[in-house]
Amino acid sequence: MKQYLLGIYQPDGDPPPPEVLEPIMRDLEAVNAEMREAGAWVFAGGLFPPGTATVLHLEDDEVLMTDGPYVEGREHLGGFTVIRADDLDSALEWGRKLARAITLPIEVRPLRHGESCG
Repeated sequence: MKQYLLGIYQPDGDPPPPEVLEPIMRDLEAVNAEMREAGAWVFAGGLFPPGTATVLHLEDDEVLMTDGPYVEGREHLGGFTVIRADDLDSALEWGRKLARAITLPIEVRPLRHGESCG
């Protein structure tokens, strides 16, 4: 089975109020439970806001460090789930379920294992 990253993109700014967020979190946990039962769930995590990021980049043989996000935008990667799926169609179906549960855009990407990233 291949592994896929389901990236959760969320708008910048404050999280929604509890009356909006609580049902979303319940729906998210239901999808996560379904993934676990199906043997698809590998792991998941939420991220702190982009302002907490530290970016390291190579410039003239020196690694420079910059605080904050690498790219400025109206949305950022707020969390992710890694799943196992037989193929892209199966991964996309899990992505659809996740998008319905949390009402945010989901990016589905296959993970490379043992391949060169270049």
